[in-house]
Amino acid sequence: MNHSRINLFIYGSLRDRRVFQSVSGLSFSRRASKINQTTLFAEPAFLPRFRRVSPDNVYFYAVAAPASRIEGLVIYDVPPSAMAEIDRYEGKRYQRETVSVNTAVGQVEAQAYLVTHESMQKHFGDRFHVNIIHELWLRKRIERFITRHIRPGERTVDAESERRADRELIATTERDLVMSHYHSDAVSDYYLEHELDRPRPSIKHLRDDPEAGPFIKNYLTLIVRQILLNQLEERIQARYRFELEHMRTSERYFNRSAGILAALRMINTNAAAVDMIVHQCLTTMPHHKCDLVDYVKYAVRAAKSMFHARIVNAELNRIRRNLQPGLVPLGIEIELSNVGAAAVEPQRSIQKRHDPVYDGFLYFYDFHLDVLSWKLGGYIDDHTGSADQARRRGFLELAPGRLNIAGELSRPATADPWLLNQLIQEITNFYHVRPHSLHLSFQLRKNQIGKQKILPLGFVKCLLVLGGGPERRNTGRLWVSRMGYDEITQYAYGEELVFARTSKRRWYLGGDEIADKPPAQAITHVQQYKFIRLKRATNYEPLIICLKGLQLAYNPADYLTAEQLNASPKLRRQYHDLKKWAAEPTQISPQTISRFLSTVRHGLMNEGHHRPVHKLHYIDWALNVIDNQLRTFNKLLKKPLTPS
Repeated sequence: MNHSRINLFIYGSLRDRRVFQSVSGLSFSRRASKINQTTLFAEPAFLPRFRRVSPDNVYFYAVAAPASRIEGLVIYDVPPSAMAEIDRYEGKRYQRETVSVNTAVGQVEAQAYLVTHESMQKHFGDRFHVNIIHELWLRKRIERFITRHIRPGERTVDAESERRADRELIATTERDLVMSHYHSDAVSDYYLEHELDRPRPSIKHLRDDPEAGPFIKNYLTLIVRQILLNQLEERIQARYRFELEHMRTSERYFNRSAGILAALRMINTNAAAVDMIVHQCLTTMPHHKCDLVDYVKYAVRAAKSMFHARIVNAELNRIRRNLQPGLVPLGIEIELSNVGAAAVEPQRSIQKRHDPVYDGFLYFYDFHLDVLSWKLGGYIDDHTGSADQARRRGFLELAPGRLNIAGELSRPATADPWLLNQLIQEITNFYHVRPHSLHLSFQLRKNQIGKQKILPLGFVKCLLVLGGGPERRNTGRLWVSRMGYDEITQYAYGEELVFARTSKRRWYLGGDEIADKPPAQAITHVQQYKFIRLKRATNYEPLIICLKGLQLAYNPADYLTAEQLNASPKLRRQYHDLKKWAAEPTQISPQTISRFLSTVRHGLMNEGHHRPVHKLHYIDWALNVIDNQLRTFNKLLKKPLTPS
């Protein structure tokens, strides 16, 4: 090799022969037969321990990333005159450094244009972060679309509020565009126009509806509160994206969980100020004169005055101090209803119950609340399994990380039991609707699928004591209310107990490069426990840790399906005994409690490949709380009945 010449590794725009030739005056070819004085030899190569990013969607940059590599070309024997031109083309943001690249014939020493993290941070802020490059670029194009279509040319505060309001009203469209094109290099303007140019939702059709009239103000109250939350969370995301990304232990998890928690805390701890904003809005804006976008605009403006960086910093520091990250992905579904189990048929007809505040959320979709509450996975569940968005009464269900109902598309909320418990408490406090039930989801590991076992009856009793709503009846005796009120029993396929179920989840919206389907790694299995009574001011953290340990150590199966009961006389007897026990509980034996706690501990001590992930004092704390709850239940059964 001529030592006055160098080998050059290229990975960006210079890979285009036309660009390379226009910059250097030379061409390149991968065929040796075509090499001459003006055509250099090139071959494929990989640069290890670097990742290619493009925060401005124009230039590509190589930043250090130990677990990554960049695919490109190595061009041999580039003359100094050509390198001088390429140096000028690449500019001051790059540093030309000597690297070792891998080729088909082995390692080759070459030079490459690299950048440091400090340089990228200086020029692009957190936009160089590879996980959010295309997201930020696409969101910027969506913002330009809205600016062109909503009061174009106006730069007033009111015009900007209206644009923010419109963005709230197309929030799920923007979310789906970002998700489906997350790794795409380009999305056409025509496609964006087609997806974003939709009629603005309206509530004018409800003005003359006599049945809807009594509920409109209540829904508008919910709208204003929801937008306040959304806007606070959006501002937190924009300003603290770097900090929030570092709280998320994996790209698999919902990237808004910590930001939502901070925003919920800001709303819930300032209840008086929020109530004043809502009252002022509804007083000055009668619903027969205003439309949905007007209330969204009002809340957008009000949220700006509620955002205080000092308070956000305090909330994020609080979250950071208390995090207890694990390895098992976790999720929640929260059911709220002012009429309890009578939210769905046949209980509603039997009990003749009526929700005087929201009419069973019959008008949820009329007010576009499925879009406005998407960050919390808002949905109306009538227990029919339907994803239809027509009017129907049911539970208001919230599930942070749920992205699509019909496709069961979701990401785990977190892997942190503390964070998950905080979300449960703050969501329950945010919605002024009576809490009903809580579903906890735990992602199965690949080696667990197909190897699940039926829980022992004693373990089921322990779990019902911990979460099944034990309470005193009118007679003064304890019972398990979730079973006693028939809330976790179904009769659609024959009688069955909906205690726990395994199901599939997807977290990827697009398809793979070969077939129009999600890649295999994007489909996961979760075990969802549905027996839990939801109450305000209840600490569910020990129960979350307990179920995780049980999941890891025992790998529980569905419990109890109609198919299981039909196939097993033993399970039918167990179900009969469980119903009898739930109605008139007896003490759980010390041996059963000991086996239960030992199993949970074993799972937690082996969460991270035969070692614990959580600190030992945290595990001991959770197990002690669980032990105390079970023994307290036994003590309460010993107490004599109080005369009614």
